[in-house]
Amino acid sequence: MSEVLVDLLLFAGVLELLMCAAGVLVMRSAFDRLHYASASAYGALLVAVAILARESLSLIGDKALATAALLVVCGPALAHATARAGRIRARGAWDAAPGVEEHEAKQRDQR
Repeated sequence: MSEVLVDLLLFAGVLELLMCAAGVLVMRSAFDRLHYASASAYGALLVAVAILARESLSLIGDKALATAALLVVCGPALAHATARAGRIRARGAWDAAPGVEEHEAKQRDQR
């Protein structure tokens, strides 16, 4: 029973990592690719849980769990920082272009 659980977790983790890699390859813009790159941390978490289920709380299991936790915590923050840097480089500032707020406010008022 334990081996089946390990196999299922490992299969799900690898499948998610492959889907994220395919998403990075297929998407056109860097901002779209970031969504898939940051989501790959959860595939790594599933692989780490599979290692933990097989090896229990040994040195290998602890390292796998610590690595996965680091990826899950730092992945979204790194994706946000990368997107922010890309937007600043493309537009010169983080905030919206002048006039965008007024245009969005007018659209909200019309609804």
